[in-house]
Amino acid sequence: MKIEDGFTVRASRERVWAFITDPEQVGPCIPGCTGIQVTGPNSYKAGVRVAIGPIKAEFKLDVQVEEQVAPNYLRSLTKGEEGSRASMLQAKTLLELQEPEPGVTEVRYSTEISIVGRLGKFGLGVMKKKAEGIGGDFVKTMRERLEPAA
Repeated sequence: MKIEDGFTVRASRERVWAFITDPEQVGPCIPGCTGIQVTGPNSYKAGVRVAIGPIKAEFKLDVQVEEQVAPNYLRSLTKGEEGSRASMLQAKTLLELQEPEPGVTEVRYSTEISIVGRLGKFGLGVMKKKAEGIGGDFVKTMRERLEPAA
C-alpha cells in the first residue's frame, strides 16, 4: 500500500527538520505511540498501539534512518511485529521539506507499507483509511507543537 501526501507548517524548515528528526519530539505526535528508545545516531525503537475494527494490536518497531540530507530529505525503513508475530509491518518512507516562503515549510511524504498477518487480512481500503487517519492526527499534533499560537 502506498501513501503519498503533504502538509504545511508555519515554522522554518530548519525548525521543522530539527523537530521531525528528533525521535523524542516526534514520538508524542504519533497516535498510539507508547514510547521511544533511541538506540543509535540514526536508529530507534518504538511501541505503537493501533485498533482496526474490533482488533487491537501493539507493534514493536525498529526505525532506521537510511539516508538524510539536512534540512532537505530523509529516507527511513521501519520494521516491526505485533506480539507473537500475529502481524508484521514494514514501511519505507521518503520525507522531503521545502520552504516556499520564509517561516513556512512544506512537508511531503511517500510511504510504501506492507502488513502481513491478521491485520493484513483487512482490505486495502480499510487499511489506507486507517493510515490516513493516523497521518492526519500526527499532522494536527505536530502543528500544535511547532506553530505559534494564533
